[in-house]
Amino acid sequence: MRKVIAAFNFTLDGVCDHTAGLPDADIHDHYTTLLEQGGVILYGRTTFQLMEHWRAFLEQPSEQPSMNAFAKAIDAIPKIVFSHTLKDLTWQSASLAKHTLKDTVLELKQQEGAPILVGSRSLILQLMALDLIDEYQFCIYPVVAGGGLPLFDTTHQRRLLKLINTKTFKSGAIILN
Repeated sequence: MRKVIAAFNFTLDGVCDHTAGLPDADIHDHYTTLLEQGGVILYGRTTFQLMEHWRAFLEQPSEQPSMNAFAKAIDAIPKIVFSHTLKDLTWQSASLAKHTLKDTVLELKQQEGAPILVGSRSLILQLMALDLIDEYQFCIYPVVAGGGLPLFDTTHQRRLLKLINTKTFKSGAIILN
């Protein structure tokens, strides 16, 4: 049985805007490893379209090896995209979901294989409400954004989580599992 890992970045004040954090080589390396260990990643439309940015690094690599390695890992992992508006995807390793989020995740969990990664705020909130997340992996940046979209703004039920691991980066960012 596969587990669902919700992996997401946000600031000390809970803002999950991708421009609010401070990703560096260590963080890119961490997420490259996570992607390489994953079997599939689930995205909503917005995050999927943001992640398409990494495709450019395949054709024109960066001077930063960690960014190139991340681009290769994100390209390689199969992606399932949940969208009501997208009709076609040009990314070879991506496909549109054929079923509801709940049905897709329940089906994937029953299969053997590597973990199911979730990298979209909207999907994390939906799966949290369905109690289908087995592990949260939050990267918290030592930044107060002072405004923006918070991760848990629609969560109204208290959740107790058990801290199983931490990883601190030189930048001061910390991963909480």
